[in-house]
Amino acid sequence: MTATANSTHATAPVKVGLVGYGWWGKTIARQVASSSWLQLAAVAEVDANARSAMASDPVLAGVAICDSPDQLMQQGGLEAIILCTPHQQHAAQMVAAADAGLHIFCEKPLCLTLADAKRAVALCEAKQLVLGIGHERRFEPEVIAMRQLIADGTLGEVLQIEANFSQDKFFALPKDNWRLSNKHAPVGPLTATGIHLVDLSIALLGPCESVWARLATLGSDFENGDTLGIMMGFPNGANAMISAILATPFEGRFAVYGSKGWLEIRDRTHPEHPTGWDITTTLRGQAPQTRFAQPHPTVLANLEAFAKAVRHVAPYPVTTHEILANVAALEAIMTSVQSRNLVQVQAPNL
Repeated sequence: MTATANSTHATAPVKVGLVGYGWWGKTIARQVASSSWLQLAAVAEVDANARSAMASDPVLAGVAICDSPDQLMQQGGLEAIILCTPHQQHAAQMVAAADAGLHIFCEKPLCLTLADAKRAVALCEAKQLVLGIGHERRFEPEVIAMRQLIADGTLGEVLQIEANFSQDKFFALPKDNWRLSNKHAPVGPLTATGIHLVDLSIALLGPCESVWARLATLGSDFENGDTLGIMMGFPNGANAMISAILATPFEGRFAVYGSKGWLEIRDRTHPEHPTGWDITTTLRGQAPQTRFAQPHPTVLANLEAFAKAVRHVAPYPVTTHEILANVAALEAIMTSVQSRNLVQVQAPNL
């Protein structure tokens, strides 16, 4: 291949296949369609009724429509796959994609057990495939700025995190939707929203060592619960206190308390349709400062970071160690909910 051809390939959009065309799959497809780094080449949807409606979707013009992930993976020219499927299917689908030599972007949570996650991560590493994860909140500019403040020592030693990601969007779902199922989405508030806050806590403090969690169904008839409280304990003694509720109007906040000051990022609206953030910073001896930050397409930023890693432009910013630490915490939280006990978190090492 000539140098010119190599240069052209490095800037060519990554051809991706999308598995699952439900609520979030449609969101991902719109983001991909707006990107110069990605090209949607194929979509797989197992529901025949959904497939019939896809024929008239303008986002899918010129896109191959497949009736199974296997059929999609047989499409020529694909470089990567994006999984927007029920959580329990991720492990097997990632293994199949890796065996097909496809880079993988998987919606959260990556897996429901650490053993499954380790198997998928090890296979991707062995085949030198990029693994991306749908933790787009890491890509919020104010989260990036907050992490830099912590790294610079402005907030001092991190003492505690308090965070809430609650919503009532699931009341609009049909009762048989998999997101309301104990089988497919156990501990519903965790896999729906709380997992993002678990991930951000790990991004700041590293893998946690213990968790205690309590789940209840208080404001709905969701079989997988609607009210979740989590306490994550970290090796340095810091805690993360996380609330995730599926039966109250939207609230999104992430606050970090340090030995020199604290910072809170508060969402004005649900991240699916962001309208910006209010940031309050209070440093010792200074008056609180509050400012507004404009919205940012974080889902797109995450997908494009994945594409840039595939093209060797820049490493993907979420490490596989962090991805495994998140699944380890998730599995421990689910165990704590069932046992009502404090649970030690498995080490997220391959």
